[in-house]
Amino acid sequence: MKNEVIVFGGGCFWCTEAVFKMLKGVSSVLPGYTGGSTVNPTYEQVCNGNTGHVECVKIEFNPEEVNYWDLLTVFFGSHDSTTLNRQGNDIGTQYRSAVFYTTEEQKRITNEFINEINGSNAEGSKVVTEVLPLGEFFVAESYHQDYYEKNQEAGYCQVIINPKLEKVQKNFANLLKDKIKLHG
Repeated sequence: MKNEVIVFGGGCFWCTEAVFKMLKGVSSVLPGYTGGSTVNPTYEQVCNGNTGHVECVKIEFNPEEVNYWDLLTVFFGSHDSTTLNRQGNDIGTQYRSAVFYTTEEQKRITNEFINEINGSNAEGSKVVTEVLPLGEFFVAESYHQDYYEKNQEAGYCQVIINPKLEKVQKNFANLLKDKIKLHG
């Protein structure tokens, strides 16, 4: 079976990239932009919130090693999918929760997953995650790629990314790559 691609927007792509790089069956995670109208947007343009693009990650995965439902479980378990256009201190449409699918099966499973979340607690906030077909994906500038790995001592990594990674390691230990389990 060949690898599949899915694109998730769940706030700052530095966090999302770091989370999905830990998972078994994931062969690549690339930060970038999609969902808007500006061609070849820059980080500064996307941050201004006028491009319509989402900070997101393009994930290539082997469905024989990690199933799509598990990727959705980590995605929805590692960001706030119930607050429109916001993740923590990051505010704007560029930080909205979004799934950009590449197959009709991914679309179906994503909608089923969201319906299950929404149906599990009638009193809770509803999921506002957009579910859209993947259009053109623009790779982020090179200094955004592997940001966490290159900048682990930076304040943002210490305060924002580390707690998120610890949460994922605790809650989804069965999905982690072996080296993460041993050394994470």
